[in-house]
Amino acid sequence: MADKESAGQELSIEEAFEKLEGIIGALEDGEISLEDSFSYYEAGMRLVKQCGEKIDRVEKKILVLEDSESEG
Repeated sequence: MADKESAGQELSIEEAFEKLEGIIGALEDGEISLEDSFSYYEAGMRLVKQCGEKIDRVEKKILVLEDSESEG
């Protein structure tokens, strides 16, 4: 099965959180090399940024909807 992230498709928030849980588990396990730890950390930070951007977009949509309801 192809990985959405490597195929250029954006992950859902749920998929991103699932990947983050895997990364956190691997980092906490302590069984990976220091070099791999940096790679995992970098991938995790990219996922955190993606999640933050998605949450910001949803939050803005909610604010727009609330604003339009209060005007109407």
